[in-house]
Amino acid sequence: MLSKFFLDRPVFAWVIAIIIMATGGLAIYNLPISQYPPIAPPTIAIYASYPGASAETVENSVTQIIEQKMTGFDKLLYMNATSDAAGGSRIELTFQAGTDPDLAWSQVQNKLQSAMANLPEVVQSRGVTVRKSTRNYLMIIGLVSEDGSMDMKDLTDYAISNLDSVLSRVPGVGETQIFGAEYAMRIWLNPDKLTDYQLTLEDVIAALKAYNVEISAGQFGGMPAVKGQRLNASIVVQNLLRTPEEFAAIPVRTNPDGSTVRIRDVGRTELGTELYDIESAHNGRPSGAIAIRQAAGANALDTADAVKAKMAELSRYFPPGMKHVYPNDTTPFIRVAIKEVVKTLFEAILLVFLIMWLFLGNIRATLIPTIAVPVVLLGTFAILGIFGFSINMLTMFAMVLAIGLLVDDAIVVVENVERIMAEEGLSPREATAKSMEQITSALIGIGLVLSAVFGPMAFFPGSTGVIYRQFSVTVISAMLLSVLVALILTPVLCAGLLKPVPAGHEAENAIAFLRPFFRRFNHGFFRLRRLYVNLVGHSLTRKRRYLAVFLVIVAFMGILYLRMPTAYLPDEDQGTLLAQTILPTGSTLEQTREVANQIVRHFNENEKEAVEAVMTLNGISFSGQAQSNGMAFVRLKDWHLRNRDNLKVKAIAQRAMRAFAGIRNARIFAFPPPAVTELGMAKGFDFMLLDRGGLGHQDLMNAQYELLGLASKDPRVAALRPNSMDDVPQFRIDVDWDKAGALGVPITSIHRTIAAAFGSSYANDFIKAGRVKRVYVQADAPYRMLPKDLEKLYVRNTAGKMVPFSSFASGRWTTGPTSLARFNGFAAINFWGEPAPGKSSGEAMKAMEELTEKLSKGFGFDWTGLSYQERMASSQAPLLYAFSVFVIFLCLAALYESWTVPISILLVLPLGVIGGIIATSMRGLTNDVYFQIGLLTTLGLTTKNAILIVQFAKDGLERGMNLIDATLEGAKLRFRPIVMTSLAFGFGVLPLAISTGAGAGAQNAIGTGVLGGMVTATVLVLIFSPLFYVLIEKFMGKQARKEAGTSAFRGWMEAFSARFKKHPPEGPGTERTSGDG
Repeated sequence: MLSKFFLDRPVFAWVIAIIIMATGGLAIYNLPISQYPPIAPPTIAIYASYPGASAETVENSVTQIIEQKMTGFDKLLYMNATSDAAGGSRIELTFQAGTDPDLAWSQVQNKLQSAMANLPEVVQSRGVTVRKSTRNYLMIIGLVSEDGSMDMKDLTDYAISNLDSVLSRVPGVGETQIFGAEYAMRIWLNPDKLTDYQLTLEDVIAALKAYNVEISAGQFGGMPAVKGQRLNASIVVQNLLRTPEEFAAIPVRTNPDGSTVRIRDVGRTELGTELYDIESAHNGRPSGAIAIRQAAGANALDTADAVKAKMAELSRYFPPGMKHVYPNDTTPFIRVAIKEVVKTLFEAILLVFLIMWLFLGNIRATLIPTIAVPVVLLGTFAILGIFGFSINMLTMFAMVLAIGLLVDDAIVVVENVERIMAEEGLSPREATAKSMEQITSALIGIGLVLSAVFGPMAFFPGSTGVIYRQFSVTVISAMLLSVLVALILTPVLCAGLLKPVPAGHEAENAIAFLRPFFRRFNHGFFRLRRLYVNLVGHSLTRKRRYLAVFLVIVAFMGILYLRMPTAYLPDEDQGTLLAQTILPTGSTLEQTREVANQIVRHFNENEKEAVEAVMTLNGISFSGQAQSNGMAFVRLKDWHLRNRDNLKVKAIAQRAMRAFAGIRNARIFAFPPPAVTELGMAKGFDFMLLDRGGLGHQDLMNAQYELLGLASKDPRVAALRPNSMDDVPQFRIDVDWDKAGALGVPITSIHRTIAAAFGSSYANDFIKAGRVKRVYVQADAPYRMLPKDLEKLYVRNTAGKMVPFSSFASGRWTTGPTSLARFNGFAAINFWGEPAPGKSSGEAMKAMEELTEKLSKGFGFDWTGLSYQERMASSQAPLLYAFSVFVIFLCLAALYESWTVPISILLVLPLGVIGGIIATSMRGLTNDVYFQIGLLTTLGLTTKNAILIVQFAKDGLERGMNLIDATLEGAKLRFRPIVMTSLAFGFGVLPLAISTGAGAGAQNAIGTGVLGGMVTATVLVLIFSPLFYVLIEKFMGKQARKEAGTSAFRGWMEAFSARFKKHPPEGPGTERTSGDG
């Protein structure tokens, strides 16, 4: 036997333990740290640009063309696409978690090549890019000018020119996005002056192209040269222009009298920016903003650290007065949350030590299980390194839960050794050898069963499977190492540390002044044990009554479970608050800026205790780019400065929503980010309304309004808003081609003139600070504000005459989309929403599904992001439980070489589950992934307690005791270790259940369910496990077969005896009466 081998070689056992700890210690230094394992499915994004095209044109000629080729992928989950009025097309393909992002990128790139030939030429010439990155921002870097010497365009240009390409090359960065644009030379023209000088916009553009050029005219002494040439120099005729003054001096026309009309005569020039539609501010002051998206599969902390190190390096070269800030950073929460779990881990170890000391009353005996803790935990870290896992919330939770379970094995050994020494007076070494003979099979059985509980979790697919896998591998590793230590090191420790005890005496190794306390505790505990044994005896004589109670418990459990609200992951205070601003369609950037200033004032004046900084972005939001959109990133102070409930992110968001409700002409939603930002920014649910019947854009918009109306009356849904933009007023220009042709006006001239006047026209490039930047021509602001400004435009015809725009074109008002979305090939509208107070995301999702059914035929729905994973998790949970129970049954059947004994153990499983459900429901928590993990842990604890009783009852039965006596003896002997191990486990998870710091949402979710399950798994299992064992053994087991044989024999003898009395034997020749026999 393994234990006997190491009892003879204690140094060998210590060497193994030291090697395990050393390996684990080295692994800790090399393991990466993250909030979660890589649960976000890899996303591959395709970008294309079609300048000047409307959203409908982009969708029809770019987006759908590419979509149609994106087929034949093995692990594609879903595909969404957007087309906007700025000519942009973005298609995102989301693959199953675990898919190699490099392979997915290569497959998408190959499929894209087959679509390229069908795209418009301008799209092909600008190129189509394919990137692999997560959906959301890892962090946002802000550039601010402390002395006010630089405005937003200066800061943004610096970010693009000096930071963008450098940060894009940082390992782990998938993509950078700068809110704004770099410098551009802006030529602002006055249409009235152009008309006075008989000039058009096209004339100005032609002049720019003629005069702003780089001309290299060869060389003096260029090869082949004459013999003896001693000069070689380049000849430069002209360079690209550099300053607004140089552009203002460009001649547009030279008149016959020698006078010259220059650009400054018909307009003005300035160093502006390419894009004026987006503004960013930090605490109300202009800023530049760079968003960093993490590469798929990269480690968030490593990437953020690398970006910050690079920014620290680059900041040494910043212009005077410029500094960088981090208004939004997801990584501090990861560090603090992991730190909190580590603190919880040490608290759990301390509490477990105190419980063991209380029960064992012997510091030597208590040290034995305590020594097992670092050996097992460090060994588990080594196994995590072998599997390539990280130190994250899941693996650390598994460690905390494992503490209570791993000391159980050592406690069982120690308690049994002490019992044998006290009863038989054996030496510690002899008692240990005898004890290991008794309990080795139980230890192995418990280890296998607990592994069986968590084993099936490792094989589930999707993002939820990634969560389960890291947790299950960690727990199984700890459990198997715990059994190994209990068989190798713990016996050696028992033989070396425990002191002999005379037969009939208890160990008296407590500190002198504590002995009276331990004696009183033991006396009280033995009284409790007598009451318990009497209660078990009572249950064995009142079987039907107790079975009725059991059935009521099971029914109650089923009802409570079905009524539990569902969610995917609990909400967390991540130190960040988001706000989304939606103004009425057609609102201007100035109006959006005014609302943003009110948001900043609210947080800076009313939430000073909690808020550190606010960054606002105007002209863009999560729903797209438009002057009426805006968003804000609110960075909160550190968690230790916000330890009151009213300073938590949820309370701040609620107060903000109440305050923002009073802001007229704007809908503002303040919300914390979701638990896993890589799965989307939607807190609550992420819903897609699909036009499956091809009913058209207008019908889809009508369905959107109808759904919003229905949801406003549903008590389960709150803050529902479309994450898209409404159709906007559009002024449609109708050109009479016949009139234009008759007037000799070229169609191309009409298009170019309108585009340049109202949308800007790219002319060519100029040099600024050694970098090439663009030159744009556009009508000045006062001349492009209203439809009547179109009348000021003139186009030159083929005869050289100026033709007014009004002579061949008219206009009318209409509406049209600024952005169109598609999901899995169907036109779609994305909705974000939250559950109403007191409701769960699962209930809100069910409500949305029901409301969609009320819409017209042809509309369907789908889930994306976090909601997709929640649906997958909720559908997988019953299968997970069922498969775990099935594997437990098989392990127990193999362990006991019996098909019936496992049934008595499986029957007690609901008794642990009921506690977890009640505790979770009482705290208002949800049935989420953490609850499911906790429930499986409870199943393992329940099974372990039942095994300890059944194992000893079975041994007593095999020694010849009758069934009832053997069961009562097993219950009596195992009462103390079961209570001790359960309390050790319970106090080990108690810090999780009562945690209040960063990451408390996840800790409470898993701790509450496990703690509640531990209570009922101990109290109820101690009562019902003996009862079920007796019933199963009596009616289905060996005892039943034995009693069946005895009863048959006894019945035959009694029948024979009765007949003998009725018909005594007579002499020879007596005839038998008819019918006898």
